[in-house]
Amino acid sequence: MKAVVKTERKRGAVFTEVPVPKIERDDEILVKVKAAAVCGTDLHIYQWNRWASEHINPPQIMGHEFAGEVVEVGKEVKRVKVGDYISAETHISCGHCYQCLTGHPEVCENLKILGVSRDGAFAEYIVIPEKIAWKNPDDLPVEFAAIQEPMGNAVDTVLAEDVAGKTVAITGVGPIGLLAVGVARASGATKIIVSDLSDYHLEIAKKMGADVAVNAGSANFKEVVMDETEGRGVDVGLEMSGNAHALNDLLDVMTPAGRISLLGLFSDDFVPVKLNDDVIFKKLRIYGITGRRIFQTWVIVSRLLSSGRVDVSPVITHKFPLKEFEKGMLLMEQKQSGKVILYP
Repeated sequence: MKAVVKTERKRGAVFTEVPVPKIERDDEILVKVKAAAVCGTDLHIYQWNRWASEHINPPQIMGHEFAGEVVEVGKEVKRVKVGDYISAETHISCGHCYQCLTGHPEVCENLKILGVSRDGAFAEYIVIPEKIAWKNPDDLPVEFAAIQEPMGNAVDTVLAEDVAGKTVAITGVGPIGLLAVGVARASGATKIIVSDLSDYHLEIAKKMGADVAVNAGSANFKEVVMDETEGRGVDVGLEMSGNAHALNDLLDVMTPAGRISLLGLFSDDFVPVKLNDDVIFKKLRIYGITGRRIFQTWVIVSRLLSSGRVDVSPVITHKFPLKEFEKGMLLMEQKQSGKVILYP
């Protein structure tokens, strides 16, 4: 089969031919990939940044966001069958560590991740454990089905607490930030203010339901937010950029007793913030978000998509055959794309 493989410990990847994977465990399934989406993680692996060099062991097939059809099942598989239309949770938990036993498999001590710890979905076929398979409605477009995993990130970031009737600020509207705009709008947020450095992304954010879009490189984010909230600041802050300046701007515009969710990953583990004035004295609640709640979040995502409450069409900006994956990588690198879909 054809696949995109990270072959060397340097920038780039190769579109090449590799053996079709085989089911090796009785609880595994073989899936024919219909569509795969490019994630920021895939871009990091392609670029070979510090994170990738510490987590990826080439050669390895890239990709983890996908939808496809089950074509073979192991002897112990019971929940899915050949012909089922599925997507997949990318976090493979052990099921027996403290986190798993207390209801948090997304932060399993022995966590494995598709396309990171094992071969991924930028290929014609992929083998996965049955337990991470998610059955899709037959009428869900394959492109929508392929981005449910990252949309789950957006859902958990937005809905760490209720947003109905609240003002929301989102710093960073890359693909997941754009999905967060749609989720916040569908969940009853009354005003959504977004900031980014890319006018391309800001225009999509408006299509997804943002009320105010601020280019933080040319406008004063704090002045805009305070003007839009009668000087009170926002009730909810969603940090999706991984930029230290953006985080501090967001903390600065939070109303006292507000809530922040942090999803963006920072290049430096040590990010200076004014804890006394911007967190403690404001009595802020801060949530760290990673992965999704398995499978509670998938239920929410599936219903938002199937009901039409969130239309993700504006976020899906480019579609390429798998062999042209580098076009998608470069567009993402230049911040001139939303979600990129690849077809094997």
